[in-house]
Amino acid sequence: MSQERKGAATFKGNPITLVGPELKAGDAAPDFKLNKDLLNEVSLSDYAGKVKLISVVPSIDTGVCDAQTRRFNEEAAKLGDNVAVLTVSVDLPFAQARWCGAAGIDQVVLLSDYKAKSFGQAYGVLIQELQLDMRSIFVIDANDKIQYVEYLGEMT
Repeated sequence: MSQERKGAATFKGNPITLVGPELKAGDAAPDFKLNKDLLNEVSLSDYAGKVKLISVVPSIDTGVCDAQTRRFNEEAAKLGDNVAVLTVSVDLPFAQARWCGAAGIDQVVLLSDYKAKSFGQAYGVLIQELQLDMRSIFVIDANDKIQYVEYLGEMT
């Protein structure tokens, strides 16, 4: 059973429970399985030897998540081939693909945690009450060690 962190964040000022550990810089990055599309999964090892910048958003179809992902797409173009910029949400792969096409996103890979929400649990960002992943950022080096973590404390 995953660890529950009651009151670890708030939603519109009310305490919410995050499921999973609170990761810190220096921790080994947990493996994950996320959907790149409906049938194909990817894992941490698919990005072996690269720095991974993982932007986690609750839903790509909200204004803040949209703006965040567009900004990461702009910045990703400057980072080169040794950095994989990934955005994770629980949106269905169909919705992610539709949004990417409409938004012209071509530098960021959108990945879906919709099936088992195992990424959210492994990275400590699954909001128990909403079954969404909490906005957060993870920077993982080429050796799969976490170098930076930021969990957003308030979600509106």
